[in-house]
Amino acid sequence: MTKKLNSMRLLEQNGVLYETISYGEPDAFHDAVEVAEMLGVPVDRVYKTLVVEAAGSSKPCLALIAADRSLDLKRLAAVMGVKKAAMAAHKDAERWTGLKVGGISALALTQKNWPVYLDQPALEHEHILVSAGQRGMQLRVPTTALIQIIKAKVADISTAP
Repeated sequence: MTKKLNSMRLLEQNGVLYETISYGEPDAFHDAVEVAEMLGVPVDRVYKTLVVEAAGSSKPCLALIAADRSLDLKRLAAVMGVKKAAMAAHKDAERWTGLKVGGISALALTQKNWPVYLDQPALEHEHILVSAGQRGMQLRVPTTALIQIIKAKVADISTAP
């Protein structure tokens, strides 16, 4: 039986049907491309959650992009209305979120009220996979429901490899 995480509780409270997908060792770090390979799903369906610092902001933001894409910090800064944005160091991301890198989930962080940005290509898919809030566990969720629950702004914030 799968341990019930806050991200799952949040989806259930909002009446969202989701699928829990476990992979690998729970404490092992796998990047999003490895996760897609382990699960046998296309890399453009697995979305990684990145913690980003914005110049002049007291709190970070979250950017969700497909496993095979790179965050374009200039585009994100423009969407955020700031001059500069930078990726948070892993240690800072873990300290701010309380989650381990490789298990950071926007669904597990809604109480922080951080700005959340979802990359535009996500709209091409009815469902995407996102972290459940711990390493080794993904959630397959409807894209439109995810946007509503995490209050994501959809924008073109990535570049293809």
